[in-house]
Amino acid sequence: MTRDDDLKRGVVSEFDEPRGLGSVLAEDGTSYEFHCTAIADGTRRIDVGSRVVFVCAPGHLGRLEARQLMSPDPKT
Repeated sequence: MTRDDDLKRGVVSEFDEPRGLGSVLAEDGTSYEFHCTAIADGTRRIDVGSRVVFVCAPGHLGRLEARQLMSPDPKT
């Protein structure tokens, strides 16, 4: 389970649906890549411009990636 203070907020800035790769721009200006399997609702797609909350974790290449992307409001 993720604590609320571990969550970052941002906006999806890119998403290539055929490849399943995207990036999210955090409120602090840092860009984090993500794979479609990191979308928490399991849909495997997300719209560019979507506001999200997420956690950062080391990826396969050692860089921080966005994980557990979800809407900041669970009702949307």
